[in-house]
Amino acid sequence: MANGTVIGIDLGTTNCAIATSTGAAVDVLPIAQLTGPGELREERLFPSSLYIHGAKEFAEGTTALPWDDAPKYITGEWAKRRGVENASRLVHSAKSWLSHSGVDRTAPLLPLTAPEGVTKVSPLEASTAYLTHLRQSLGDIKDAQVLITVPASFDASARSLTEDAARRAGFANFVLLEEPQAAFYAWLERHEDWRERVHSGDKILVIDIGGGTTDFTLIAVGEANGELTLERVAVGEHILLGGDNIDLALARTVEQELAAKNTKLDAMQLHMLWQRCRAAKEKLLAPGATQTEEPVTILGRGTGLIAGTIKATLRRETLEQVLLNGFLPPVEKTEQPAKSKRAALAEVGLPYASDPRITAHLARFVQQAGAPTHVLFNGGVLHSEIVRRRIVETLNGWLEKPVQVLEGEDLMHAVARGAAYYGLARQGKGIRIRGGVPRTYYIGIESSMPAVPGIPAPMKALTVVPFGLEEGSSVELPKMEFGLLTGEPAEFRFFSSVSRHADKPGEILDPIPPEVEELSPIEVHLPAAAESVTRVTLAADVTATGVLELWCVAKDNNRWKLEFNVREQTQ
Repeated sequence: MANGTVIGIDLGTTNCAIATSTGAAVDVLPIAQLTGPGELREERLFPSSLYIHGAKEFAEGTTALPWDDAPKYITGEWAKRRGVENASRLVHSAKSWLSHSGVDRTAPLLPLTAPEGVTKVSPLEASTAYLTHLRQSLGDIKDAQVLITVPASFDASARSLTEDAARRAGFANFVLLEEPQAAFYAWLERHEDWRERVHSGDKILVIDIGGGTTDFTLIAVGEANGELTLERVAVGEHILLGGDNIDLALARTVEQELAAKNTKLDAMQLHMLWQRCRAAKEKLLAPGATQTEEPVTILGRGTGLIAGTIKATLRRETLEQVLLNGFLPPVEKTEQPAKSKRAALAEVGLPYASDPRITAHLARFVQQAGAPTHVLFNGGVLHSEIVRRRIVETLNGWLEKPVQVLEGEDLMHAVARGAAYYGLARQGKGIRIRGGVPRTYYIGIESSMPAVPGIPAPMKALTVVPFGLEEGSSVELPKMEFGLLTGEPAEFRFFSSVSRHADKPGEILDPIPPEVEELSPIEVHLPAAAESVTRVTLAADVTATGVLELWCVAKDNNRWKLEFNVREQTQ
């Protein structure tokens, strides 16, 4: 590609997309991928699906790609289709697993239900496989600048793992960008008159509901030297709640209707029904769709092709009831997401949101971030007019003044397009949204108190990185001294908060409040100093790629560095 080319990559939970620009218009690139045995096509979306095929499952040569005669896995559209028929070999939602601090994300975990003898892959390896396919489909990009998007709510470890996957895939000159910001950049790119549409004092709420996650971001419009400015001022929590939840709810509803007719489904059939309900939902909610129902057919347990099928129907009425009553019910502006009591033992899986009410999560975000004046929608779920309408009605029920909806564009490609536009903005060819670290970070400090049997020493939280710190910045921490254990394994405990924006570097929280959540600890063996417990002061940096680094500095200028990266241990 030509020098100066910018490439935006949406590494989505459900689908990936690519957009590019050489300085003028931003265009969506089709992605070459297999759609069936030996069937190579270019599609505007690349499903984030990986299928682990058997050694003799397909005829020789039918899995070949233009750049790889015998790929290790099948990825993209064919993987998605094949996975409906054989879910035990399908990897999906790898991006959600990449952000799950409760597991070792470099260990072979997926698919969870893979039978004996099937080689599993790690969330990192699956993400690398998607990025590798995208990288190879692009051809020569050595002179291009690449922007890869991640959820705004990704913590530093998830971002670091994404960077690792990108490097393994062969990307070199790349930068990470938050998805809601990318969606807003796409809106800016399509509206050259944006300064006439928003004004100083406005606050734009970006609502991104995709296949696996719900993301909220608030962008404030300000003014400096007579020019409008944009600043990301609030980021919501990482909420595993989206289209997958809706599709499963629909499948469960249809399953109950089948059970009432004495048709019972096993786990594999339910998974197939889940995928079929997704396709039926998309048809019913497509713009201009008028049909009142869609057929849903899955394979039965019989051996005959026709006799072994189960036929059901997804009705528009059922779909709207599930959406509006289950996921988008009217709630008060003071509502908080409910926390259900967890069972002592549970299957290993993703930490899905316990409350499926998207409106309740939105209420909490608005309480914490402040009232918006405008709203911008993004994500596949928001293709639906009834979903957008219910969200606007809910917001207007809370606010003194109705929000204005910023009309967007293709919701499935906005993130990729916006990423490409951001690349141009980095070259001075567009406006940039100011922002920085999307949460406040703390390190745990163990209290110096007499030991008490059965009770660990109390922990305090020292603020080391404030919310909004710009990338590439350093933090001046007060010259407080702490004892650093060296020469033997030691565990560092880290915490973060998306809602505490006023905590200053060096401020100590004692006790640690409930809105401050603990991250996975980091266990390291620091090189020994003259004394096993060395008196140090602390300093913090945020690298240009958003990775947090914490430095422990001794009086003799010895320095030890800690990073939020793949060294995190499982909990």
